[in-house]
Formats: sequence, structure tokens, C-alpha cells
Amino acid sequence: MSASEPHRPHPLDRRSFLQTGAVSAAALAVAGSASANAVAAAPTPRAADELPKRKLGKTGEELTILNAGTWRSPGLDRLLRLAYSSGIRVVDTAKSYGSEPGIGRWLQQMPEVRKNIFLVTKDGVNDPNDLLRTVDQRLADLKTDYIDLYFVHGLGSNKVDWPKSEAFKKAAEALRKSGKVKYVGFSTHDATRAQQIMNAAEGGFVDAIMLQFTPWLDKDDPLNKALDACYQKGIGLISMKQVAGNFGAYKADEDPLAEAQKRVPMLKEKGFSPYQGLLQAIWSDERITTTCVSMRNTDQIRENVAAALDFGTTGPLKLSDIHQLRDACRGHGMTLCADCDGRCSRAAGTQAPLGDLTRYLTYLEHHGYKSEARRLYAELSDAQRSWQGADLEAARRACPNGLNFSKLLPRVDDLLA
Repeated sequence: MSASEPHRPHPLDRRSFLQTGAVSAAALAVAGSASANAVAAAPTPRAADELPKRKLGKTGEELTILNAGTWRSPGLDRLLRLAYSSGIRVVDTAKSYGSEPGIGRWLQQMPEVRKNIFLVTKDGVNDPNDLLRTVDQRLADLKTDYIDLYFVHGLGSNKVDWPKSEAFKKAAEALRKSGKVKYVGFSTHDATRAQQIMNAAEGGFVDAIMLQFTPWLDKDDPLNKALDACYQKGIGLISMKQVAGNFGAYKADEDPLAEAQKRVPMLKEKGFSPYQGLLQAIWSDERITTTCVSMRNTDQIRENVAAALDFGTTGPLKLSDIHQLRDACRGHGMTLCADCDGRCSRAAGTQAPLGDLTRYLTYLEHHGYKSEARRLYAELSDAQRSWQGADLEAARRACPNGLNFSKLLPRVDDLLA
């Protein structure tokens, strides 16, 4: 599909039933990595090209619905090779992730891989004119001569108008004309992301957006309307920060997997973990092209690939299954709200970004990104770190997912300060 052709739904498309309720997809992650039973039951990928694919907006690029998020680690090379051999064809990185050099080594060792993968990286900039300069370092670290998709990393509230600004438009055009970057966009988990994304739809020059996402936004939610606008304009949408957080209300003698499967019979029928059910709920929204998941071990790769293969066969989840997943979320304590738009802080009467603070805690406790969590926390001002005196019960009532800030924020201070 050329850039001039209208955006058409993929055969896998189906989302009309997903636009009800507002609760975090993040909380569906249970007890860390995939369960041994779910992994043992996972089918072995039959061929690399059998993972379902969707088009990235009007770019026409076909991407696997599962996207390998990477992070610096001693086992990165092994994980990249397994992800590739399992059929994953989208690889995500960023300057701050520290995984670009490892990906570069992999591409040097296996040069035939480069033409088969869709490579995404990111960098933070404060001026659109700096974009072209930052690309050269990304190329050097990745040991490649082009990047498929380049994101402004973590578009913040001070850049909410960038996606429709003339300066960003010119910078994006220069990047594409350079031949060093094929497509340009931004990533965001900012409280103002609904407006950022709507501005992208109005600007019309952004190719793709990566966003913190929940698969059951209310149909009248501003973010949902912004996603609709981008989808109609052919702007590719990639989800992130959805497999994060954990259940915190289990008793000591409870089995989290067994309890989740009891609450959601579909999981038991498929032999799936809540992670896998969550991914299939996200893929049931046809607006999302691919889902970026940080897979830290081989079990997680196999589990997520199994979910993608099953989705390619069975298709979107039933509404009843999705509601059960949602209700399972609500029944347990969560550490990350993928719906956060800052309403919790406003209700609590504090300058502290409560949603960000709990997100950083999730990075540390769930993902194991200790240095990144502490770096982000250290970048906050004293006022942003000071939640003491805030009405945390009001914050909990305002939060779409009812995060227990009274329990979580002291852990933020203990672990990140």
C-alpha cells in the first residue's frame, strides 16, 4: 500500500467491542515471568513468517504483531537470536536502553538479518533541529546505514504541540530525505498524550506513534478519540507499557496463575498466563499494529510467541473474555496505570506526578530496570518527589485503576530515593 492510498483495515481487525470500561491493562502481568506450565504448553513456531502481521498505517510496512523490546543485558545476543528464529520481525531499542551496541554486534554477525527486520530506535531531543544530528550516533551504535522508524523519545508536556508544528515537520522531512531514516514519529506515556496524539492527526506528517496503552478505553475517552483520528489518517500505532505491574493482593498461600485462570476461564482453556491473555486483548484492537514487549528471558519469548500464533488462528477475544480479564485486574492491587492522565495528582492536590512515580517503581520491581528507574526519579524536582501531605485516598478514587498510592508511594521513597 503506497502512502497515497487510503488506510484499510486488516483482516484481523475487530475492536468495536473493546471501547467500554477504563481499567489498566498493565495489571494483568502476574508473578513476574511466564509460568512453567504455560511455557511447556506453548507450541513450537513452525515457520518464521507465520506470526500474524499488520500494516503500519499508510506506510504499507507489514510488521509482526509482537515486537521485541530490548534492554542491555548479558543475555541480549541469545534473546535476539531466539526472538528472530521464533518469527519476531520488529526490534525496538533506544539510546537510553543501552541495547543498541548489542543489536549492532548481532547485525554484524548475521548481516542477512537486517533486511528482514523492522528496526526502531529513539532518542530524546529538546529541539527538532537536533534530530538529524542524533541519528548519526544511533546508526553508529547499531552498525547499520538506516533506521526503519525513529522516535522522539518520551514526548513530554512541554512538547505537546510538536506533532503539528512546522519545525518538527521540517525535521521529519529532512530525516526521511537523508535516507538514514525511513519513518519518523514519537513515543509517549505523558499525561498529555491524548492531546499530543490528536495534534499528530491534525499535523498529518507523523508516520507512527508508540504509546502507553490499555485495550479497553472508554469510547468517549479523549485518548480513544485521538487514536481513532490517527487511525483514520493512516498514522501507525504501537502499544507499549502494557505488560507491566503485578497483582499485589494475593494471600501467601495462593497460586497467582491458578487464581487468574479461575477468574478467567479462557486462560485455563488455552493453557495461558494472564500475560498472554493481555496481549491477545490488545491485538483485538485493530488500531494497534504491533505490541512492544520487553522480554527478559527465553520463557517470556516463547510464551508471547505462542500467544501471537494462537491469535493468528483464533482471532480476537470475545467481549466476555475481555471483561473477565478486566475484572481480574480490578480484583488485585496494581503498580502501574496505563490510563494515567494526571487526574490522580489533581485530585490529591499535589505537584507530584503520582502515575509516573508508580511507573518508575514498576520499572524497578517488575522489569528489573533499576538504573533507569533511579535515573528517571533523580530527574524529578524536589516538589515532584514530595507526595507527603497529598490526599492519597482521593487519588485512589480518581485513578481509573484504583492504584493504592498509600501502599506504593512509601516503596518509591524506600527504593528510589
